Amino acid sequence: MSTRHAYSLDDFADTVRDELGLPLTDEQIAADFDEVPEWDSLHLLKLVTAVEQATGRRVPVGRVLEARSLKEIYELAVPA
Repeated sequence: MSTRHAYSLDDFADTVRDELGLPLTDEQIAADFDEVPEWDSLHLLKLVTAVEQATGRRVPVGRVLEARSLKEIYELAVPA
């Protein structure tokens, strides 16, 4: 059994804030990308890399490209 703690939604939000430099509110995690100020596709690529490093798991990029919110990306990256 791994001693590494689970990568929570709060951890994910911290990754978005720290790695992308976006002043994200908790509400914006579940909001559509159109409602996230300054969001663009380059952020997506940087986020996938940061999440893979944080979790030690590959993120299904093809499915991530279909996601409409950061929370959807989190759910794809860290399946329940």
